[in-house]
Amino acid sequence: MENRSSFTINNLEKYFRQYRRSVRAPRKFWSEIAQNYEWMSPWEKVLEYDMNDANFSWFIGGKLNITQNALDRHISIRPDKTAILFEPNDPNEKAQAISYTELLSRVNQLANVLKKEGIQKGDRVCIYLPMIPELAISVLACARIGAIHSVVFAGFSSSAVAARIQDATCKMVITSDGGYRGNKTINLKGIIDEALISCPTIEKVLVFRRTNEPVNMVPGRDLEAAQLLEQASNHCEPTIMDAEDPLFILYTSGSTGKPKGMVHTTGGYMVYTGFTFKNVFQYQEEDIFWCTADIGWITGHSYLLYGALLNGATTVMFEGIPSYPDFGRFWEIIDKHQITHLYTAPTAIRSLAKESLSWVEKHDLSSLKVLGSVGEPINEEAWHWYDDHIGHKSCPIVDTWWQTETGGILISPLPFVTPTKPTYATLPLPGVQPALVDDKGNEIEGNRKSGNLCITFPWPSIARTIWGDHQRYKDTYFKAYPGKYFTGDGALRDEVGYYRITGRVDDIVIVSGHNLGTAPIEDAINEHPSVAESALVGFPHDVKGNALYGFIILKDEAVQTDYEQLKKEINQHVSDHIGPIAKLDKIQFVSGLPKTRSGKIMRRILRKIAEGDFSNFGDISTLLNPEIVEEIVKGVQ
Repeated sequence: MENRSSFTINNLEKYFRQYRRSVRAPRKFWSEIAQNYEWMSPWEKVLEYDMNDANFSWFIGGKLNITQNALDRHISIRPDKTAILFEPNDPNEKAQAISYTELLSRVNQLANVLKKEGIQKGDRVCIYLPMIPELAISVLACARIGAIHSVVFAGFSSSAVAARIQDATCKMVITSDGGYRGNKTINLKGIIDEALISCPTIEKVLVFRRTNEPVNMVPGRDLEAAQLLEQASNHCEPTIMDAEDPLFILYTSGSTGKPKGMVHTTGGYMVYTGFTFKNVFQYQEEDIFWCTADIGWITGHSYLLYGALLNGATTVMFEGIPSYPDFGRFWEIIDKHQITHLYTAPTAIRSLAKESLSWVEKHDLSSLKVLGSVGEPINEEAWHWYDDHIGHKSCPIVDTWWQTETGGILISPLPFVTPTKPTYATLPLPGVQPALVDDKGNEIEGNRKSGNLCITFPWPSIARTIWGDHQRYKDTYFKAYPGKYFTGDGALRDEVGYYRITGRVDDIVIVSGHNLGTAPIEDAINEHPSVAESALVGFPHDVKGNALYGFIILKDEAVQTDYEQLKKEINQHVSDHIGPIAKLDKIQFVSGLPKTRSGKIMRRILRKIAEGDFSNFGDISTLLNPEIVEEIVKGVQ
């Protein structure tokens, strides 16, 4: 049973065969995949759904525990294999290799602590920890006993943490004294103390020690994790979960400002993340997989943690950042641990591509087999740099498209199976039925077409609802195009049916009656030798209706150049690549762009700035670099 797990699609003919099967008989297809896992009792029905009411149930009546599949079932086969390889922030601190046996033992101990402190099945637990093994262990311990985990990235402000705790009415917080990030030490416990002033539902705070700095411990509420773990048994029977019991809530930023708590359930999420991890990365037993995302994001949930462990993989957890102590850190880690798979974001690739190639060339990257990209469409220049200098043209790049809401990857090349094409996510995975739809809701047939990207049939890991607000879930994802899940992204389909994500549909700017996607224009700008990164938004124009405003980061060597001349060159570049209609009316050179912690540019803020509206940007404390907003505003003024 173990190595059958979610059979591997290993050639193009097999992909097309399995894809056709999955679309013609989706219930039979997913039933076969799901049988690769251990169920406490089988499902009675594979799927019931209503796209209009946004109701989805997979593997109805099936009972399971995801940790039994991610941990226990590996113990007889690979007990001593490293499950989590922890690489600390400080390269001088020793890395930790945690075996499957040790991981199960530590998960069970923490699960018993949670139970002793009153956490029961269905209770919500907020986890606010740095990227240390205790973060993964906390997530799995919650899943072990049926508590719903809500991981909040340990860089969010106290107000952002409080909003998420309040929304989910969490009963406990798991945190640490602090965390390391590059050369900074962050007082996480202080942030939690501030957040909890307005969170009456929290009964206990479990505190791990990482930085060993003094913190305030509130008697009766705050507990030292280490002391409780010493007394806890390392045996804990997995709680029986229904396939549709919630596994976790993960918050994603809403366009209206209030974050959306996406709810993922146990059975479908397990089946889909296990299947996609195996196939999108063509994972094999001896591989070392490194997803650089924080577990605070869906990428970390699905591919650093659950998908990897469901496949018995060795997964790397990195506490630090790519620029500390120098710009060779990623490449040093790959060399040191002989990593075979690197899954990272275009933002990281672009930032490292700006630096001297000597940082890469110092290290042996020959262990790499597959490269991945996630979080946003990767631009062509970054794709080629990644391919040339990191993969040495021998590692396929899987440019994966998916969302927090989808739970797992929906469109992606399969390495050594799908011929890749720069900037294209290529083909849908089996079971995923995409469609391009025009603004009136009509499906657009044929190739060489573009439109709004929808999915016409549910897949097992689709989010079930927004916590506490199903109407908002329906309105956000199912109202625009009845009977379809609307992704919010635009896409084009090329002559062979490959999909390219052109960016958020609200990143389409209508200039003089022309629908211009900002992504291809940004690609053209980014190809200028002086440009590091750019972001485009529309702003009202008396003649054109809308015009384009570009916020552009220059490479270091370009900072002393003639800016007016450079603006002309950039516009000529755009004109040559896209056409004169796509020229920018305004260009502002900036030192950075407002980004979420997962690397997405907050265009809503840039739009307000471009329109001259400097009021109420919403809560910007959750940004990676909140100070940049004021800097950009000053530049305009």
